[in-house]
Amino acid sequence: MPKIYPEALLYCILWVALAVAGWSLLGLKAGLALSVGLFMLIMPASALILSRTGNFALEKGVRWAILAVAALALFALADLS
Repeated sequence: MPKIYPEALLYCILWVALAVAGWSLLGLKAGLALSVGLFMLIMPASALILSRTGNFALEKGVRWAILAVAALALFALADLS
């Protein structure tokens, strides 16, 4: 059985929770945007950083920063509506 990495598991759980929160707070379109939209943003950013620098710490920091900005945007929009 492959090794489970706690940081990666936590990231995935928080990503799903953010998408579910978006769906719950702002509707289906927000949930889909947070799910698919973040995928379309995070994966190319990770690939670009790793292919150019090979720095896994930088890639992890950028990944977490994108998720944090998405969470802040979600809760700011939810507060406005």
